[in-house]
Amino acid sequence: MNSSVVISGVGLWTPENSISNEELVTSYNAWAEHFNQQNHAAIEAGELEAKPLSSPEFIEKASGIKNRYAYSKEGVLDIHRMRPLLDIRDDEQVSHQAEMAIAAAKKALSAANKTAADIDMVIVSCAYTQRAYPAIAIEVQMALGINGFGFDMLVACSAATFGLERAVDAVKCGTSKGVLVINPELTSPQVNYTDRDSHFIFGDVATAVVVESGDTCQSAHAFDVLSTKCVTSYSNNIRSNFGYTTRTTDEDPYSADKLFHQNGRKVFKEVCPMAAEHIESHLRSEGIEVADLKRWWLHQANINMNLLISKRLLGRDATLEEAPIVLDEYANTASAGSIIAFAKYHEDLASGDIGVICSFGAGYSIGSLILKKR
Repeated sequence: MNSSVVISGVGLWTPENSISNEELVTSYNAWAEHFNQQNHAAIEAGELEAKPLSSPEFIEKASGIKNRYAYSKEGVLDIHRMRPLLDIRDDEQVSHQAEMAIAAAKKALSAANKTAADIDMVIVSCAYTQRAYPAIAIEVQMALGINGFGFDMLVACSAATFGLERAVDAVKCGTSKGVLVINPELTSPQVNYTDRDSHFIFGDVATAVVVESGDTCQSAHAFDVLSTKCVTSYSNNIRSNFGYTTRTTDEDPYSADKLFHQNGRKVFKEVCPMAAEHIESHLRSEGIEVADLKRWWLHQANINMNLLISKRLLGRDATLEEAPIVLDEYANTASAGSIIAFAKYHEDLASGDIGVICSFGAGYSIGSLILKKR
C-alpha cells in the first residue's frame, strides 16, 4: 500500500465531576484521623502504623497534579466508603466504560468528518476493562453501528500508543479501511483512596482517535504517521493485582495489594532514562533529529518525569509549547494522557511540523508514534 496512514480525528470526553486536591486532602485527612483514633492502642503498641496526613502542597510538589475528573464522584470523599459508587446496570444496558468510549468515539468521528460506515475496526485499549467479556470494543461497535470487528487491549499506561500501532499496521497492510482506537480510562475504581502516596494520582477520562489511509482523509488537521515503535520490559514496580482469581484465594479484594500500587522512586529512576532513550532511538531510526521536533505529546503521569525526560533529550527545559502539560487539570489518566495532550494541542501546528506521541508505564511498556502535520 503506497498511501500514507494518517490520524485524521481525535476526541476527548471529560466527565462532569471534578475533585480538587483540597477536596481530596480534606477527605483523606479526616479518614486518616479517624483510623488513627480507632486504632490508637494498636498504633501505640507498634502493631499498626499511624496513617500520615497529607496536604494540597505535598500533592502538587510530588506530581504537579492540582485536579482530577471522576466518572462518579459519589462515595470518593465519603470517609466511611473511600471509593466511587457506580449504579448497577443489567446486561441489556450500556456499560459504564462503553458509555465513556462511545462519547469520545463520536467526537473523534466528527473531527475526522467520518461516519460509522467509514470504520471497520474498533480497538478499546486502556489500563482496565470492567469485565472480561464480551469485549467493551464489541459493545461500542454495536452501539455505533459499525460493521467489522473489535477487540480490547490492556497495556496499562501505554495502551493508547500500542493500540494506535495496531491500527496503523492494519490500515497500512490493507486489512482495515478505518480504525477507531478508544481509551475509556475508568481508573477511579482501582485507586486506593486511603493511601496518602497514591490516592491523588489518577483521574477518569475517555479519548478516541481515528486512523485511516491518507487517500480517504477529509480532515483539516490530519497527521501522517511516519513511524511507530513499541517495547516492553518486565517489571514488578507498578502493579494492580485484582482479578477474577481473587475470589478463589479468599483474599480481601479491598486490600492495598489488589489496588494500584507502585514503587515510585524505582519507577522514576528506571523509566525516565528508558523513555528518553526510546524516543531518541526512534527518531534516529527515521533520520530525524531531536531539534526537528515541534511538539512532544508525552504521557501525563508526573510532571517531574516529563521535565526530566524532555531535558535529557533537549539538553534544556522544554517550554510548555513544546511539551504541553495537562496532568495539572486531569491528573494521571493512564493511557489517555498523551492523547489528551494531542487533542488539546495539535491544531496550531503548521504543515510539515513533526511531533511525537509517547507513553510509558507499567510493564514496563513504552510506545511512540512520530507524526507529521499534513
